[in-house]
Amino acid sequence: MGTLRIGELARRTSLSPEVLRAWERRYGLLRPIRSSGGYRLYSEDDAERVVRMRELIASGIATAEAARLALEDAPAAVGAGDAAAELRAALDAFDDTGAHRAFDRLLSRLSIEAVLGEAVLPLLHELGERWERGEASVAQEHFASQLLRGRLLGLARGWDRGIGPRAVLACVPGEQHDLPLIVFGLALREHGWRITFLGADTPVETLVKTAAALEPAAVVVSATQRGLLEAAAEELARARGVPLWIGGAGANGELAKRVRARLLEAGPLEEAALLAAAA
Repeated sequence: MGTLRIGELARRTSLSPEVLRAWERRYGLLRPIRSSGGYRLYSEDDAERVVRMRELIASGIATAEAARLALEDAPAAVGAGDAAAELRAALDAFDDTGAHRAFDRLLSRLSIEAVLGEAVLPLLHELGERWERGEASVAQEHFASQLLRGRLLGLARGWDRGIGPRAVLACVPGEQHDLPLIVFGLALREHGWRITFLGADTPVETLVKTAAALEPAAVVVSATQRGLLEAAAEELARARGVPLWIGGAGANGELAKRVRARLLEAGPLEEAALLAAAA
C-alpha cells in the first residue's frame, strides 16, 4: 500500500520530485495510488526501484536500460565485456555490419562515458599495441579507427548546443590522429560543456582567430608527438589572451610552460574532468 508522498520519496532517495515524476512518466518506474484526498502515494517497492535505478546509472548503465533492469529486478549487465569483445572481433574481420551492431549494443547498455572508458579507449590502446607488435595490419588499424571515428562523431552531433562554457578543440599542425580529442570532447560534453571541434592538422592562426570570434572558456590543443608541439610552440606562445591547454602524449610540463598553457596529462576522460573542475 502507498504511504509516501512525493516529497518524502524524494528525501528517501536523494532525488528531486521533478526527476521522480520524469522517471514515472517516461519509464513507468513508479506505481502510485491515490489517497482519499487525491494525493499520489508511493510504496516501499517504488522507493526500492528508484534506489536500484539510481545505483545502476551510477555504475554506468544507460538511463533507459537502468529503468528496465530496475523494473525487472534483473542483475546489471556485466559491464561492456561481451559487446566489446564482439566489437573487437568484428573490426578485426572487417565486418562493418557486425561492428555497428556491437557498438549499438554498448550504447543500449551503458552511458556514453562508460562506453568510452570501458570499450573504446581500451580497444584503441590494445589495437595500437597489436599494430606495433605486428599482430594487427595497417588495414585493420585504419578500418577500426575510421569506423569508430564515424560512430563517435555521430554521438557528437549537436555537442555545441546548450548554455555551458565553450571549449575549442584542435590538433596541432601536422597531427592527423584526432580520435583521442573526439573522446575528450564527448567526455567534456558530459560535464555540460559546449564543444567546437576543429579537428586534425589545424593551423595555429586558424585556432587563434576562432578563439577571438567565440571567446571560449578553454582552447585545447592536442598532439601525439612532442616534435609536432615543438614545431608549433613559437606560434602558440604568441597567442596572448587565449585560455590555452595542451594535452596528448606529445605534451609535457616544460612545453606547457613555454607556450603559457595549462597541461592535461592524464587520459581523455580524466583530462575532461580536470578541465571541467578547474575552469
